[in-house]
Amino acid sequence: MDAKPLSTDVVSRPQGCSNFKLRALMRRVAQHFDAEMARCGLKTTQYSLLTCVDRLGPIQPSVLASTMHLEPSTLTRNLRPLIDQGWVQLQAGQDARSRLVLLTDAGRDKRRDAQRHWRQAQNRLNALLGEASVAALHVLLDDCLERLGPADPPT
Repeated sequence: MDAKPLSTDVVSRPQGCSNFKLRALMRRVAQHFDAEMARCGLKTTQYSLLTCVDRLGPIQPSVLASTMHLEPSTLTRNLRPLIDQGWVQLQAGQDARSRLVLLTDAGRDKRRDAQRHWRQAQNRLNALLGEASVAALHVLLDDCLERLGPADPPT
């Protein structure tokens, strides 16, 4: 199936609400990825956490929350099911007050399985939208994020 390229028509002024359009796109893309990730028993947020801990761990929870742009309480809530499943573990840090988050062997296996599903979802999205359009979207999003600068710290 050949995907129609994204429209490159340029208008003199933006039409509509950027927030509404981005949120609508995000919901549709999230639904697409959520459906595929459900096939391996994970939510997309759980896969992202497993991936981040795999790449950066062992890592302090505060650093992990900051890296993932999450509130510490949200991180704790999202880690709980991963800990309960035995995919992630909390261990003592350098002192009595610090902790480290790390991936278990079972967590690495789960992440590997989930990565295949993630790739399938990405490949299907590339086919639906066209690889050139997805690549252009990534460039545009990266540029927008850079221009907006760092996110405001949570209040």
